[in-house]
Parts: sequence; C-alpha cells; structure tokens
Amino acid sequence: MPRLPRSRHRLVTALAVFGLLSAGAVLEAPEAAAATPYRVLFDNAHAETAGNADWIISTSQPDPLGEDSSPSSESDWTGAISSWGVALQKTGDYSLKTLPSGSSLTYGGSAATDLANFDTLVLPEPNTLFTTAEKTAIMTFVKNGGGLFMVSDHTGADRNNDGEDAVEILNDLMSNNSVDSTDPFGFSVDSLSIGSDYPSAISDSSDPVLHGSFGTVTKSLIASGTTATLKPADNSAVKGLLYRTGYSGTTGAFFATSAFGSGRVAFWGDSSPIDDDTGQSGNTLYDGWNDSGATNAALALNATEWLSGGSGDDGGGGGGDTSCTDTQLLANQGFESGSSSWTATSGVITNSSGQSARTGSYYAWLDGYGSSHTDTLSQSVTIGSGCSATFSFYLHIDTAETTTSTAYDTLSVQVLNSSGTVLGTLATYSNLNAASGYTQRSFDLSGYAGQTVTLKFTGTEGSVLQTSFVVDDTALSIT
Repeated sequence: MPRLPRSRHRLVTALAVFGLLSAGAVLEAPEAAAATPYRVLFDNAHAETAGNADWIISTSQPDPLGEDSSPSSESDWTGAISSWGVALQKTGDYSLKTLPSGSSLTYGGSAATDLANFDTLVLPEPNTLFTTAEKTAIMTFVKNGGGLFMVSDHTGADRNNDGEDAVEILNDLMSNNSVDSTDPFGFSVDSLSIGSDYPSAISDSSDPVLHGSFGTVTKSLIASGTTATLKPADNSAVKGLLYRTGYSGTTGAFFATSAFGSGRVAFWGDSSPIDDDTGQSGNTLYDGWNDSGATNAALALNATEWLSGGSGDDGGGGGGDTSCTDTQLLANQGFESGSSSWTATSGVITNSSGQSARTGSYYAWLDGYGSSHTDTLSQSVTIGSGCSATFSFYLHIDTAETTTSTAYDTLSVQVLNSSGTVLGTLATYSNLNAASGYTQRSFDLSGYAGQTVTLKFTGTEGSVLQTSFVVDDTALSIT
C-alpha cells in the first residue's frame, strides 16, 4: 500500500548508497581475521590535570604500559581515572594511549596518536578550547565511525583560569566547527552547577550501555555537575539514559548517547563519577568510581565498549572476547525500543498503521513514498573471533509497480567496516520480490569473525510508484 504522508520533518542521517548485486545474491565471506583490541585515546592535551583535576589514566604517556605493563589494581597506574584504564587493560581487549600535554588532536596525519589509529576518543573534562583544526579532526573522526566520550563538569569549573570551562568547551565543539554546527549530536550542555544527586537510569533492558558486559547500570553520581538538554528534532538518535531526580524526556539528562554519521557519541555531566581518588599528590579528589550508591564503573566501561564498536550485551569481558555460546548480538532486535541501538533515516522505525509488524508493535519501514527516495537502517556489532555467525531478518515487500521484469525500487543488505567501506553485499531485493506476508532471510557471516562490522539496509525508490520494504525481528546469532 502507498505510504501515508508525514507531517514531521524527516532528518536524513543516511550514509552513502553503495553498489548492488542481483536479488538474492550471497557474498562469499572473507577469511576470518584475528581479533583486534579496541583502541582508545584519552585526551590530556587540554588542561585535564589543571587545578585539582587529574583526569589521566597514567603518568606514563602516551603509553600507560610504561608505568606498569600488567596492572592489577588502580594504584598500579597513577591518575585519578586510572581505575578506568586498568579495568579496560585487564580485559585484554583494549589498547590504551594518552594524548600528552602539548600535543594536538589530528585526524588523517602520521602521528601515532592520530585519531585515525583509534576507535574511541575520551575527553575527560577538557579545560582549554579546541582549535579550529582540532574540532575538524574530532567531528570528522566521529562522522567516519569513531566513538566520542565527552565528560563535562559544572559551569564555572575553570580549573586553569583561562575563562573557559568544560561546559563552554564542549558546546563550542558542537556548535562552532567546520563539519556540522547545526546541533550535530542533538543535545547541548546546560550551564548549571548541581550540587549533589544520584541520577537514575531509564528502564530499557535492551540498551547496551545500561546492560552491558561490565554490569547493569542503575544510578550515577552528581557531586557538582551539570546535565544536557536533548533535541531529538535535530538528531533522532539522541537518547537520555540517566536523568537528574525529577527530570525526564528532553531535560535533565545526566548521561546521554547519540550518533553522528557512522559514529557514536556519549555525554556525562560530571567528572566526579570517573574519579577514583588515586591521582597524583597535591590534588583534592573524590572516590566516585567506587561510590556505593552508584554504578559508575559499569557505566563508564559499558559506554567505552559501545563507543568502540562492541555490542555491549555479548556477555564477555569486552567486545573482543565475545563468547560463542549461543549468543544473540543485535540490540533492540524487533525495534520495540524505537531507534535505540539503530542508526536510521528519521521515521524508518515506526509503529504506523500503514504497515504491520511481524511481532510486537514496531518495525522498520524503508521507502513506500512513490517518489525518488532513499532510506537506511544500520547497527554495528562485534563478532567474536572463531565464532560461527548467522544474520537473519524477516522481510515483507509490497509494491504498486506492475512490471514483471524491471527492478525499479531496490533494497540492498550490506556489511561495512568501521570506516564505512563496504565489505560485501549480502543480497539485493526489489519490487520484483513483492509478496504477501513476511519471509525470513538468513546469511552466514562466520567469515567476519573477529571483526566489528556494520549491518546496513539501504532502500532506494524510483520516482513513480511506491515499493515498501518492511523489516522486523532481526538477529545475529553466534555459536
């Protein structure tokens, strides 16, 4: 049936459309690659140790292993966020580096600390403005598939007395850059100084940050911090995960996630939750990491895994150590949590009565407009090394086209790497495949074991008659 017109603005977050193969074609999977550690860069080039702050994982920079090559406790590395670094290092799934003071953030350069060499960048309460070139580097890094972890503090926390605090610096990054200054992440940091609170997590059992490999998140901590205001009309992927007491929806978000291009973003409104009270001498610190009233460690670690490309719900000690015991990797498989964990053209994930879900209320509806149009739907997952993997989904196609020979409208199903390069096209469907009801489609992805990949649907519609590609009940099962 034709798709009903929509009154709300359609925000296109689609990636570029790639080449297609014939309908039903199955890609011959490549040989399995060796597992690669997630690569995380912690910033220390923007006054992260000014005043009483000590937001470093180790005094050995850029490589923390120079201080202790096999840390077993937070005190084996020196820094107020050493617990964060040591916890990741102990999994064996992460390669950690620090951008030292006096350096600059770059993307596409030759330096060992260039962002192109990393999966995630952590900005732990920056206290100096990023340069124009640095902002371009950060935004391009995220747009091309990188993860960005932004940790703020309360307004007025100008630790180096240069007239700028983390609230202003992060807002400047998002609103004054050469890549996209039109609220690219769908939120802004509030100019607030909230004395104390224990923000609570939303109820969403499918969210990989709240329910990830490192534990379940229930509460966080504010000890002089701030929140964010969400603007889903600017970016439909933005999502508040923990809220200041008495707040919900678009205001008072203490921890939020979003997407930009093919990358991921996380925001935390205070640096106190990552503080482990084991920094360099002379600093006034607070042990928020181990606060008994919060689950800050699980929140930091789950979010790092998710930003780095892990599914966050694979049950292992980290994304590169996925168990192969009958595990399902995709989050929000049937879209019942809306756009959570998926990157999609605005309006694709819906409970509209124009089509029917196979199960539940929500489904993904690509195209169906009867005019030239492109929709996309994607999610990134890490397939454990040595695992057998099967990707499946249920597909319903209906069309107003009457031809029996020409594919005017198409849906491609592709596998991409973390840089957005197409590794292969699993299948292409068209108006010629229209049929009543849903049909399950399955593909062997065992050849991608040991890799983080993006599974992507791209629906491309011609300019005359509608074809609707309706997807529900996805799964990526490994054994």
